[in-house]
Amino acid sequence: MKTSCRRSLLFGIAALWTFLPGTQADSVTPADAFTRVPVIFSGGHDTDPRDRGRPVILIAGALGVPPETFREAFSHVHPAGPNAGGPTPDEARQNKKALLDVLAPLGITNERLDTVSNYYRYNKSKGEMWPTKPAEAYALVESGSVTRFVITNGGSGYSSPPTVAVPGVQGGNASAHLVYKKEFDGNGSVDSIRFVQ
Repeated sequence: MKTSCRRSLLFGIAALWTFLPGTQADSVTPADAFTRVPVIFSGGHDTDPRDRGRPVILIAGALGVPPETFREAFSHVHPAGPNAGGPTPDEARQNKKALLDVLAPLGITNERLDTVSNYYRYNKSKGEMWPTKPAEAYALVESGSVTRFVITNGGSGYSSPPTVAVPGVQGGNASAHLVYKKEFDGNGSVDSIRFVQ
């Protein structure tokens, strides 16, 4: 009876061992079977035509409101003309009041509005750009095909999805998905890369 029990126990251990990770029955692809190919991001700084060059989606993200809410607030602002040298003090006060009439009830202070506005202020005619940080990622390639993407740095300051390219690999068509946050470092960052069918 003892011999029979021992045989049953040994058989059970052998069966369990067969399916443990690292055994011959393990079908997981070894890490060295993949090739890491750096992803190239390009563009990603387009603005909505309605916003006349302003990165409203980034400003709204930093303020924690939908873009349409900020557009509504800004629709009551009267910007100075191109050769006016900026608004007069009275015009500046009226414009600030117009913005805060919409944004203050949402918990946005004058100080926060100034901080965000100054951070994303730039002069396109002088070749300037608002603060940006490029995203970084790599593609895992197996047998010449991309299996998945790994983001190592989401970057920031993307106002539109950047183009995603995997050099030398076919079938790597993908698009970047962006998120917008109150923190400048994560506002307009790439949080995932999705395959395009």
